Amino acid sequence: MKAIKDNFSAGSANYAAFRPESPRELYDFLLKEAGTFGTAWDAGTGSGQAAAVLAAHFPRVYATDVSAEQLAHAVQHPRITYRQERAEQSSLLPESVDLVTVAQAFHWFDFGAFFAEVTRVTRPGALLAVWTYSLLRVDGGVIDELLKNFYQHTVGPYWDAERRHVDQGYRDITVPFPEIETPVFHIQGRWTQAELLGYLRTWSAVKHYQLSEGEDPVTALAEKLQSYWPQTAARDIDFPVLMRLFRVK
Repeated sequence: MKAIKDNFSAGSANYAAFRPESPRELYDFLLKEAGTFGTAWDAGTGSGQAAAVLAAHFPRVYATDVSAEQLAHAVQHPRITYRQERAEQSSLLPESVDLVTVAQAFHWFDFGAFFAEVTRVTRPGALLAVWTYSLLRVDGGVIDELLKNFYQHTVGPYWDAERRHVDQGYRDITVPFPEIETPVFHIQGRWTQAELLGYLRTWSAVKHYQLSEGEDPVTALAEKLQSYWPQTAARDIDFPVLMRLFRVK
């Protein structure tokens, strides 16, 4: 089985504070497609953002992650049971789950082993939903170009190989279940420069750069942004969100 990569334990508090939440429209679409609201499983839950939304609709939500530090900073809810374990080897009972979700973590999984586990734990009619968001957009101009250059060139060589799946919106991954067509969703909001920089510092490539080069690449980007994004200003941001949805059984 593929070796575990844990790129986020060291920055779990920042991850919980700065990672954007998936849009309400995505969950509305997903819940409309779901046939049964018994038990949901959020695999690779991180700080539990998706699990917390599911807990408003499912009486039982299991949320798993390999990182104890991530789980220590996760959203607490009486309907959520957190477990530190691999998505490919969960402790869930056979045919016990109606919905499996993976938000911005699918690319880290061993796909074949995970699909086998999904098949094992799901009930007839269950859904598997995996989604990821691409590089955010701000102004359609200079700021976006600075972010694109930072993403592709400054920290580009420091991304793990799995990042290519995110860049493809997971469309390059063959999934052995019938697929349901989904629209493109969007995470939208207003961020200050500090919120942007906090988010960038949660990137695994930024962490790898810091360890390799002994400096923070975000600091240099912040200096370039000063002329276009004053620290006291808030700007509209937009993340395209791509979801793939499957009927498992």
